[in-house]
Amino acid sequence: MARGGQGLARVAVVVRAGAGPLWWLGVIAAGIGAVPQGLSGRRIGALGGAALFLVAAVVVALVRRRRYAALVRGAARAGKYDILQDRAVTTRTWRRGHRWWLLLAFAAAVGSAFAVPVAGGLLLAGCGAGLWLKAAWLGRRERAADALLWVRVDWLDRRGGRPAGPAVRAWRGTGLAAGDAAPGGARRRTAALV
Repeated sequence: MARGGQGLARVAVVVRAGAGPLWWLGVIAAGIGAVPQGLSGRRIGALGGAALFLVAAVVVALVRRRRYAALVRGAARAGKYDILQDRAVTTRTWRRGHRWWLLLAFAAAVGSAFAVPVAGGLLLAGCGAGLWLKAAWLGRRERAADALLWVRVDWLDRRGGRPAGPAVRAWRGTGLAAGDAAPGGARRRTAALV
């Protein structure tokens, strides 16, 4: 890194990276899980799964909220020589680092359908929805502060996650135009050329 600059990854992108895979794997697992009758029956499994979906979404969205809020408040301005990591690189790093966990979670969700149909898949999808909600909350905080939030890449865990983990001492901030991801971590929409 030139002149003491640090590699920075968008916090909201790290949070959002797992949302898509968890959501889609959960939906697929729930679809597969609707086939067997299971021990509980499909109706009870679907009702239980809906409750698990809501609980998982709320818990994942709210977990460590105070820590995130404290890091938002304490964010320092990014340095001139800091290097901003692309959204695609951050997402790919997280997904590669967690691929075996995602596969194991999918297998567990499908396997649980023989006991409680649909429920495991909806639980997985709820975790994905919770990550989207957390990323959206971060996006609102970024807009309110008029700054995008970044974390040092070397402070993330070895799988490219945990942007508020114990190794993270502080976040950095840049203007809203920096990087290639909008507030909340979504892909930035490019204005249509007239």
